[in-house]
Amino acid sequence: MELEEKNEQESDCKFQKGVISGVIGSMAVIAAAFLIFTVGMGGRIAFQEDDTGAGAVSILDESVLGKINELIGYIKLYFYDDVDQEQLANGLYSGLMEGLDDKYTQYYTAQEYQDLQISATQNYCGIGAQLSQDKDTMQVAITHVYEGSPAEAAGLKDGDVLVMVEQIESVSMELSDLVTHIRGEEGSSVHLQIYRSGEPEYLELDVKRAHIDLPTIEHRMLDAQIGYIQILEFGEPTVAQFEEAVKQLAAEGMQAMILDVRDNPGGMITAVTGILDDILPEGTVVYTQDKNGTRQDYTSDGETKMEYPLAVLINGNSASASEILAGAIRDFEYGTLIGTKTFGKGVVQTIISLPEGDAIKLTTAKYFTPKGENIHGTGIEPDLELKFSYQGETEDGYDELKDNQVLKAMEVLNKELAAEE
Repeated sequence: MELEEKNEQESDCKFQKGVISGVIGSMAVIAAAFLIFTVGMGGRIAFQEDDTGAGAVSILDESVLGKINELIGYIKLYFYDDVDQEQLANGLYSGLMEGLDDKYTQYYTAQEYQDLQISATQNYCGIGAQLSQDKDTMQVAITHVYEGSPAEAAGLKDGDVLVMVEQIESVSMELSDLVTHIRGEEGSSVHLQIYRSGEPEYLELDVKRAHIDLPTIEHRMLDAQIGYIQILEFGEPTVAQFEEAVKQLAAEGMQAMILDVRDNPGGMITAVTGILDDILPEGTVVYTQDKNGTRQDYTSDGETKMEYPLAVLINGNSASASEILAGAIRDFEYGTLIGTKTFGKGVVQTIISLPEGDAIKLTTAKYFTPKGENIHGTGIEPDLELKFSYQGETEDGYDELKDNQVLKAMEVLNKELAAEE
């Protein structure tokens, strides 16, 4: 697909703001929608056959071991280059997870798991840009450049397409691997080749790496009464950042709130349920259920429920934890959903750390909205369906007040405020 065609197809999304496909830029989060728990393991688990003897947990019977050794033999005899034994072993572990045929299940090497932990804390050494990768073409786009970041200083812009990182073609690997080449020692530089629409040639930029603390919340007052909060991702610091944003907006006179989770891929269940605890009255905000039928409820205690009229902006890239938020607001009848149907991810992953520093991510449960709906594969429909259309000039940068979905939310909230008077 040509770059120009891809950019035209992406024009339906919110104007280059937020995370499009679930990847937080040059810090790395897995390239998909996600909702995660984290479980630490103190040691190895010993598995045994069940009582029937027909269902051994281990698949490494004599036939399988023989096949593996046969393949290794052919590799040793005929493979044209040196073989990295550790890389081969990691390939076996990854292949085992892939055998589950679940796109959300994954094996992480120790380095990949370390990258994931950095992502969860939003604290890393890199360039300060959000990236997304098209799942079909593998093209990598910059979706947001943070203010005051090395990326901004080097001249990177929202909408730029990343062609090369040093000598690596960006389409040659998964984004979670590519970002390990973007990050590096503080003060060092990374060379990037960039495609920018309207430029006759690729841009060559050297970006100095720096210590970055990424915000997951952006906020502002849109007029004298309506506050706007965009949640970029549900990470470790998100609840505290959300509460601080609400406090600041309230001090500026906020009487109604727009919550924007468009292009938000999800994140930690504790983050979204913490925010819902701040917003909603007492009750279950989401619950999970595993294959044994074991249910776990996440609740709001109702002590800090908000009395503001509320609108929530959603789109097809609002996934997982974003859908938990939208589903709870809808089921509690606590706000108006505006935009387009959400992604449709209603399953939960658990990250299990292993003794050698590596980890696995397994899909372990389904989640359900307060009224018992599992939205996996179906998504959540908005109360007011409105396709995104930006009303300004894209060259001037994004402005919420030129976003038709934001303007519709303001219209709805202003009517609610007028009705209360």
